Amino acid sequence: MGHTRSGARQHGWREDGHAGGGGGGGRGEGRGGVRELASRYALLPLRVFLGVTFVYAGLDKLTDERFMAATGTGSVGELMRAVRDTSAVPWLVDLALKNPAGFGYAIAFGELAVGLGTLAGLLARVAAAGGAAISLSLWLTVSWQADPYYLGNDLAYLMAWLPLVLAGAPMLSVDALLAERRRRRTR
Repeated sequence: MGHTRSGARQHGWREDGHAGGGGGGGRGEGRGGVRELASRYALLPLRVFLGVTFVYAGLDKLTDERFMAATGTGSVGELMRAVRDTSAVPWLVDLALKNPAGFGYAIAFGELAVGLGTLAGLLARVAAAGGAAISLSLWLTVSWQADPYYLGNDLAYLMAWLPLVLAGAPMLSVDALLAERRRRRTR
């Protein structure tokens, strides 16, 4: 689908593919423009979604007595036994089965810590790496048998954590506040 140069200009696109008239200085360009503002805050919705979701998941597990049990319908132990033979890493499931309730608490508190750290933007890269590790372990165990693979939601969560692992929480975060304090002290 080719655009002619005059057609691109007519629709507000510069020849280099960016929006705006020709020559810079448009509303969406420069420091403080809409595009600059949007790019600075681009990861914030993802951070809020993942943070809230992981806090909710952790609290949901911690408040569900059936889930925290080693046996019985809806328990973490029953879940681990059900996925043991279809898991990509059965040794990890075997490890969880040594103490299903302990594993359930570890996952729940891990999700809670990751979610709170992500929401606050405190040690954001570490929190995101923790979220990615939890999502990876759940993908390789609980949702590994999903066919086709993209129906396993844990894989999508793993991929969603990666931008936050790479970028951290540069805006509206404790990390950004601490970085600004350090910059002020070194001036």
